[in-house]
Amino acid sequence: MSRTVMVFAPHPDDAEFYAGGTLAQLAQQGDKILLVTVTDGGSGSFVLERAELVRVRAAEAATAASVLGAEPPILLGHPDQGLDLLPNGLLREQFIRLIRQYRPEVVFALDVLCSPEEHPDHRAVAQAVSDALSFCTLPLVYPQHLEAGLQTHFVTEKYFYGGPPDKINKIVDISATFAVKMKALAAHASQMTFLVEDIMRQIGKVPLNSAGLENLEMLPAHEPAALIEMALQVEAAGVGAQIGVQYGEAFRCTRFHPLVENLLASQA
Repeated sequence: MSRTVMVFAPHPDDAEFYAGGTLAQLAQQGDKILLVTVTDGGSGSFVLERAELVRVRAAEAATAASVLGAEPPILLGHPDQGLDLLPNGLLREQFIRLIRQYRPEVVFALDVLCSPEEHPDHRAVAQAVSDALSFCTLPLVYPQHLEAGLQTHFVTEKYFYGGPPDKINKIVDISATFAVKMKALAAHASQMTFLVEDIMRQIGKVPLNSAGLENLEMLPAHEPAALIEMALQVEAAGVGAQIGVQYGEAFRCTRFHPLVENLLASQA
């Protein structure tokens, strides 16, 4: 049966970057994929003004979602690099409302256990999603939702990405959808360009022969998306090798409260 899959992504490219192969696979199986993009992505450029960048990234996000087979993205439009400055609890309430509205069976999100995580937007979304998943079942948490006609909801499956390697308990074989993942990421052209330029600017401030980076001089002059693909191929191949496949994506998956999971395990 078709399921509803909701993804909470801090920035327009995060869903594809961390879970694009798995999401493409689920879409091909008939699941409905809802991408919730929390920020406008308006800080990631060396050349574009913020207002123009926000428009560009929204258009790119729509194209990338189409490539994955997802619905048009839900854009919350919070300022990039500003989620930690929002009123306390705002994201939690918005996420619980979305879960109650769309009633997904599956949620993908950045792992709250991802510490240390350098990006404040990532930290904020990870914590807010963790809170939302824990409390969206309680009718006295944001009762105004119920008054507006929404009902509480329990999410059966949670896929957390970007967490500690020792907490990974599921690897998905994305060998058949890795190309779709990369095509979706390439649709985020402004972000791919920015990522590569940011890295090269950092490298340019360090003498290559003093930092063990001599081999970077031998890299071919690829387009930004191609360079990102080279890096992600290496990463996905390393993950896939753990289960004997070409490419993989890794997650920490949970279903119920740990007490329930322990009880179920004891009865197995």
